Amino acid sequence: MREEMKHPLQCTPACRRGFLKSVACATIAGLAAPPLFMTSAHADALTHAQRDAMSPEQIIEAMKRGNERFRRGERKARNYLAEQKASAKGQYPAAVLLSCIDSRAPAEVIMDLGIGDIFNCRVAGNIENADILGSMEFATKVMGAKVVLVMGHTSCGAIKGAISNVELGNLTGLLARIKPAVDATQYDGERTATNYPFVDKVARKNVELTLANIRRDSAVLKELESQHAIKIAGAMYDISTGAVEFFIS
Repeated sequence: MREEMKHPLQCTPACRRGFLKSVACATIAGLAAPPLFMTSAHADALTHAQRDAMSPEQIIEAMKRGNERFRRGERKARNYLAEQKASAKGQYPAAVLLSCIDSRAPAEVIMDLGIGDIFNCRVAGNIENADILGSMEFATKVMGAKVVLVMGHTSCGAIKGAISNVELGNLTGLLARIKPAVDATQYDGERTATNYPFVDKVARKNVELTLANIRRDSAVLKELESQHAIKIAGAMYDISTGAVEFFIS
């Protein structure tokens, strides 16, 4: 459903296509991002010029607006086939996300994103490793993405497994990478996998430690951040409410 723009100025048609187009239009027209971002989307994928016109802060703001639309059940009407065809000619994603494999937390859906809008690394417990860091370095340094976002979520099974010291094949090693977050979480109550407030607090701490590890283990990303070419941020998705909380760590 199309929502009316409250600002008297109108964007050009080219500014109104796909994820974040209206934010790019806000930059060009000198208008505030929120009203323009509420316009409905049309077919094509994000272009090089539109992505480059946005700041990291505007990209994060656009993700927030997308999540607000998702929570209201007012997602943009988009033509995925047209996005697929447009992005086949080249991709210019605005961000790279590291999120969990949990089927209830698909980043593109809960932030109302389209084809070609983001790179998405998914692994249980949203942990970083050399392969993921290499992917992030490609996404930013080579392809020009401006935001690195690590997103955890509530009721995370990987977090529960780390708390409970689960051992199972290769999963054992993966969960070992989450255990520092368990140890670092300050909590006065019951520290078990059945205590969901504790689980969710560990999940947030795990995001914070992952952000720190990204800066520690990737000289490329750390340098881009110091040059203000990218922003590295965290987020927590509440699977009960559908809300994404963004934070900088």
